Amino acid sequence: MPGQRGELLARRENGQGLHHLVWRLGPGWRVCSSAVLGGGIGPRAWILNAQVPGGYPRLDPDRHLAEIATAEGLGGPGAGLMTAADVTAYTTAHDGGVTATVTSGLGVRGWAAAPAEGTGAPLPPGTVNIVVTLPVALSDAALVNAVATATEAKVQALLDAGLDCSGTPTDAVCVAAPDPGTEAGEPFAGPRSLWGARLARAVHRAVLTGAVDSAERDATAGAALRGSVPQA
Repeated sequence: MPGQRGELLARRENGQGLHHLVWRLGPGWRVCSSAVLGGGIGPRAWILNAQVPGGYPRLDPDRHLAEIATAEGLGGPGAGLMTAADVTAYTTAHDGGVTATVTSGLGVRGWAAAPAEGTGAPLPPGTVNIVVTLPVALSDAALVNAVATATEAKVQALLDAGLDCSGTPTDAVCVAAPDPGTEAGEPFAGPRSLWGARLARAVHRAVLTGAVDSAERDATAGAALRGSVPQA
């Protein structure tokens, strides 16, 4: 199967310029994801990672993503992710045929195991979104394992970037691989398996680069804001 790369595109909503990444997978691909649109395991012809404004007001993100997909001419089943991060600042890394693409919004971050009760309400789309494409078919179990491996690599990268967190409350992962058809597919995608190790290294590099770049942007913006405040 050919390698898959995200395509950066622009759109306007309510007079505001926004961007999104599109993977036009076509037929013969399966995706395992926690995406708000088209999540789960199944055939997917495309993946969309769409930027939305901070303070996102809509309560129907799945419908919103479907509208963006339709406007791009994306047909068939797909998976849609959403983020308030600057999508133009996406980072990518490659390892042995695996490609990881990450958008990093780390303004609202913390640890997964926290004392506060969870909520059933939608959370603001801050978000570290990870999209991984592999050139080999994976079994159902390996697809799930690949999502876990990507998450482990993400946390390792955040710690290596010096951040005291395991992620944000709205992080999402998509793993895309060719459909095995009547074959079994690769049985493993843990971090010490052949393809899991490649996936982990690619995700780690992409998240680490994105986290460091995000921290630098935040520091620059903070310094500019402090410089604009009159001093007593």
